[in-house]
Parts: sequence; C-alpha cells; structure tokens
Amino acid sequence: MRARTAIAAMTAAAILMPAAAVQAAGAASPPPDDDFQKVTLNDSPGEPMDLAVLPDSRVLHTTRPGEVWLHDPKTGLNTPAARLDVYQHDEEGLQSIALSPGFGKGSRQDDWVYLYYSPPLDTPVDDPATPDVNEGDAPLTGTPQDFAPFKGLIRLSRFRFTGATIDLRSEQRIIDVPVDRGICCHVGGDIVFDADGNLYLSTGDDTNPFSSDGFTPIDERADRNPAFDAQRSAGNTNDLRGKILRIKVRENGSYSIPRGNLFPPGTARTRPEIYAMGLRNPFRIEINRSTGDLYVGDYSPDARAADPERGPAGTGKWTTIRRPGNYGWPYCATARLPYVDHDFATGSSGEAFDCAAPVNESPRNTGLRKLPAVVQPDVWYSYGPSQEFPQLGTGGIGPMAGPAYHFDPRDTHGRAPVAWPKYYDGVPLFYEWTRDYVKAFHRDGRIEDVLPSFVFDNPMDMEFGPDGALYVLEYGDGYFQENPDAQLSRFDYIAYTGNHSPVPAAAASVTAGHAPLTVNFTSTGTTDPDGDRLRYAWDFDADGRVDSRSPEASYTFKENGLYNATLRVTDDGGMSAAASVRVVVGNAAPVVELIRPAEGQAFSFGDVVEFEVRVTDDQQVDCADVTVDYVLGHEDHGHPQTTARGCSGSIQTTEPSGHDPETDRLTGVFVASYTDPGGAGLPPLTGSDEVILEPTR
Repeated sequence: MRARTAIAAMTAAAILMPAAAVQAAGAASPPPDDDFQKVTLNDSPGEPMDLAVLPDSRVLHTTRPGEVWLHDPKTGLNTPAARLDVYQHDEEGLQSIALSPGFGKGSRQDDWVYLYYSPPLDTPVDDPATPDVNEGDAPLTGTPQDFAPFKGLIRLSRFRFTGATIDLRSEQRIIDVPVDRGICCHVGGDIVFDADGNLYLSTGDDTNPFSSDGFTPIDERADRNPAFDAQRSAGNTNDLRGKILRIKVRENGSYSIPRGNLFPPGTARTRPEIYAMGLRNPFRIEINRSTGDLYVGDYSPDARAADPERGPAGTGKWTTIRRPGNYGWPYCATARLPYVDHDFATGSSGEAFDCAAPVNESPRNTGLRKLPAVVQPDVWYSYGPSQEFPQLGTGGIGPMAGPAYHFDPRDTHGRAPVAWPKYYDGVPLFYEWTRDYVKAFHRDGRIEDVLPSFVFDNPMDMEFGPDGALYVLEYGDGYFQENPDAQLSRFDYIAYTGNHSPVPAAAASVTAGHAPLTVNFTSTGTTDPDGDRLRYAWDFDADGRVDSRSPEASYTFKENGLYNATLRVTDDGGMSAAASVRVVVGNAAPVVELIRPAEGQAFSFGDVVEFEVRVTDDQQVDCADVTVDYVLGHEDHGHPQTTARGCSGSIQTTEPSGHDPETDRLTGVFVASYTDPGGAGLPPLTGSDEVILEPTR
C-alpha cells in the first residue's frame, strides 16, 4: 500500500516563514492516524469527476460520461440520480456539481443542483464508415471556415432535486463558456458559493499544450487552429476561459454581477463576470465561507527544465485569493517566473514578458491590450525538490485546492461522532492528484502530511460533510474509464467513541442470467476492527426495504434489470458500512477486447496505429457505437487526444513537443468502450478494455 497524505492551508505571509521560526512555534502534533478510519461508500463510481454532500450526508457525484450517482448512508445504496447526454472528445463531458447555498433549508425554491457539462450540439464526430479519417478531430491548420464547425460550449445550468433524482426537465441555463472542440485540453471547471450566495466558476484555458515544447502556447500563426494560442482565452480580458468567474444567480436563472470583480460592468473589451484571470487549468477551487478566502490550485505546462530561450520549467501553484487579480498565464508562471516571447513561425525567441505590465498582442485578442500586473501565488513548485517548499516532495504536478475544515464544539459531545478534531479548524487542505497525497498548509507556516498511512489514490475531489467527516472521490490509476481503484470514500475521526465501522464483504453465487434468477448471497469475509457483534441487512432489489437480516441469504429476481444488491452491516455502537454486488438480469454486460494494438506494443509518436476491437454481447453489436480513445500517457495521468468510432480503423498518434520519451515516462494509451442498447426494461451496459503502448527509445 502506498502512503498518502492530507493538507490544510495558510496565508501567504505564514507560508513564507523560515523553517527556524516554524520550529520555534512549537505547534501541537497532529492526531495519530489510528484515530481515523476510511470507509468505502461506492467502489463502482464510473469515471468519477466531482462530488457534493447533501445536508443529510447523502452524496451526489458525477462521471465524465454524464451520470450522476446518489449514495444514501442510511441504506448504503448507490442509485442513479440522472444521466445527461454529453459531448465527449478529449476531456469534455460532465464536469462539476454543486448545491444551491440554501439547499435543503425548507424552501423548495432552493433545492437546486448546479451542473457544468458539455451539451452535444451539432459538433462533428467520427464516422465509422470512413476508418481512415476521423471527422471528429478539428483540423490543426486551416481557415476560420474550417474551424467553425468545432466551435462549442460548456454550460452551467441548474436543475431541481426531487428527493432522490435530478429533474433534467427543470433546467435553467445560467452561463455558457465557449470552447474549441475536437482538440485537447483543459476544459474542466469547478463550482463554489460564498457566504453571500455568489457563485464562483473556474474555467480552463481550452488550449493545446503539445506543440509548445512544454512551455507557453502562444502560436499566433494565421492558419493555425486557435486552440494553440492561450492568449485568446486565459490572457484575454474579453473571454471567459482561463478564469474564475463570479456571478449572483437570480430566481429565474439569469445572473447579476457582484461588486468587486476585476473589471467594472461597462468596461470596454472586458467581461464583467471575471474575478480572476491568467489561469491555465484551475481544476479545483474551494471557498472558506467564514473568511471569504478562495483557495485555487492551478496546473502547469510540462517542461522538465527551464530554458533561457523559452522560460521556466513546469510550475504548479496554490494560492488564496482575497481580491480580484491576474495570475499571469500565458505570460508568466508566477510574478517572478516570466516566459519568453516566442515566434512559432520562425522558431526564434525574443524578450522575456514583463510580469509587472503584461501586454496581449495576439491577433486573436478581443480584449484589452494592457493587462493587470501579475499576482504572486502563495505556493509554487516544480517536478524536483522545491527550495521554498521542500515538504511538497517530488513527482508530477497536479495541484488541487481542498476545503477548509470548520470545527463545531458540539461534535465533541457526540453530535457527530465522525467529525474531524479541532486541530484542523480553519485549515484548508491541499491535495496532489499525481502524487497521491493530502497536505495541510497551517497558518503558522507548517506544511504537514495528513493521514500519511492512508490511501488517497489520485484524489479527484474532496469536501467536508455536515457530519464533519471528509468525503473523497478517488479516480484511481488508469485513463478515462472506471478504474479498479476508483471509489467514493469517507474519512472519519473516531477518537470520540473509539469505535470503528465494520468492513463488509458481499458476494453472489451468480451475477448474470435471465429472470427468474435465483442468487445465493454471502457475507463471508466481513470483519469488525473492534470485534463487535454485527447486524446484517440485505437489500437485493434497491427498493430501500430490508429483504433479509441473515449473514447468508437467497433471493429470486423475477424481473429483468440491473440490481446493486447491497449488504449493510452495523455494530453494537451504531457504526455501519455497506458493500454491493452488481447483478444483471436479462442482459449481459458486453465484453470488449482490443485485438490490435497489443499491450506493450512498441510505437513511435506520430505513427498511425491500426486498431481492431472485438465485442461479445448477448445483443446485436453495432460497431458504430464502439469508441476508441487515444490518450497521451504522461507520468501518472493522461491527456486524451482523439476519439475514433468503429470496430476497426486507425488513429494518428500525436508527437508531443517538449517531451523526451527517454526521461518523461510517456506512453500511448488506447481505451476501447462499447455500451449496448439495453431496452425492454433493461439498462444499457458498458464494457471497456485498455492497452498501453511503449514508445521506442
């Protein structure tokens, strides 16, 4: 088991305290890991993206293909709450989820769920009838007319929550963020609310980073796809991308502009929604509603080493934002680390950009030419050891801004027996997606591991619930599918009671067949860390009613469908946990096999790779619904480059500039997927397969 860690945050002045001053402070030690436990809530979460904890401690989470799942802690059931039809190419799909600030406080008008997603529109997709051409890929060069079909958007909307599902018919469209589709990358977003009800939405720069040698993508050539120039988005005061937007949503779904954004309403060539600009990929943001502090983690480009002709090495950032500002991208990694102006037509470099007075001279700039001075972040780091922040270690760069914990003294008297201790009060957490840890940034300058003996497997999102426990969505190791280690989990503090939750295990004699299907279930392997006596409750058909209270049970499924048969186990102290077994009645999940290419096959970036997919299913297979994603694997993460359709065809792999396959741990990842049609009361089921190709060295 790999060690993972957790984090809390600090002010800029405190972060920069010298180590000697930190040691002199004599701060208390963190609670031992033995005072905590990790409870798995859903070990089949799809490709998980974002979560939101309801006031009653139920949990909603999204998947990139468009699903929203609901976990109920009272029953242990995980049930579908909604499924959106979304556009999927490179990183697009369903992104983030958030609850209205007044959610669950008595007014039906406040029971809104906010979703940030990619509607399909009429964007071109690959035609399986032409295996040698991918119509879903935007051209790399051409004319504005060539690029026009790929102009798309990502939409922030809100929907009514009906108690267990999201009513998609109730959609109120709030704001659309433009994107250039059919080409990678950085289109994610996150949603938070402050104490005044203002909504903050982070947006990526929607720019391809793979032809810039790992430095800043500012390709101004007239025939180049606009997606290679981040000046049009993150550096553009008249564009919503590469920003943090701040708005106030009205009752009808429209919005107003709060006072104090970066540009006052009416300022020519600006968007008044902009609160912070100059961001590359602020994938996770959080807000401290007590102080108003906005915590932001921002990703970096991939250059391993600085180059005096181009600029600094890749630099991840974390910062606390208390007032609007410009954070520099694509001109500066930080206020002290400028990039060098580069002419992509001639390959020559000019002068370093002036971070105190950056100027956007891109022909694609529709905003102001002179930009605000760049604000220095609180924390910055690269791949190697950080001189300023050595506690961050070494590895990839995937900074994620986590929440600040708010301690309630009533929790020590049993109101919430899993609530975290006062030690973490007011401390925001920082987590690293590529390094699998969580750290605390304390106000006195300490950067400290959180739960280093626990597993945080590519933590994707985290949030403290109303019970004071930390809820975490883990992506697991893999690419753009449900990975084996992916899960929704909860981290409890149990020192108040000393009572651990049971660890349930559930298994079935058979998991697929036709109705009527009789299945024998067993709880063999269930344990309790304290040796407590256990009570068992099986819900085989997910109707919320207990079907059996025996450790072993049998059940006959009389109707076709997909069932998550759930075992809930409770100890004498009232602590409980659940495990599920998926049983498919009337429909078998398709078995997907990538025949070509083969696992470990050698290739060179830029090669055309032939693929062949075999799908075995109990329904007729439609090859037009088979998708094959090509992903550039880099370190412990990946960037999807293209999506092809069909049981056979070819994919043109891309050649990432600025990367050396000898040293950068690059791979070519192919992921095949197929979803059968379901029908006649049967849910559609999905199968997938993945192979990883090794570049020639």
